Amino acid sequence: MGACGVKLFIDECLSPELAIRLNASGQHDAVHPLHVGRRGEPDHRVLAWCIAEGRVIVTENARDFRKLIGRVELHPGLIILPAVDKEASWRLLQAALAFIAERGEA
Repeated sequence: MGACGVKLFIDECLSPELAIRLNASGQHDAVHPLHVGRRGEPDHRVLAWCIAEGRVIVTENARDFRKLIGRVELHPGLIILPAVDKEASWRLLQAALAFIAERGEA
């Protein structure tokens, strides 16, 4: 993981290619449920795992994850993307990560 790298969990509502591309950049550590045997897990278990792993959740599922995150005192973060195509998701995620990097340690 690079100096400004972020550990990310790409939710299964998004393309697994996002995790592949992030990892290929050498700057971030990204996982997708498809690649780590976590497909179909309920959101509360995803959140618990991400807290334990220190992973920011990247999702389109704003409603459910906002509710869950509101119940915990501390969490690694949540990036909510709109429901758009794969390339638009990639560009928006890149912009969000650049925003985080500009502000220093995540």
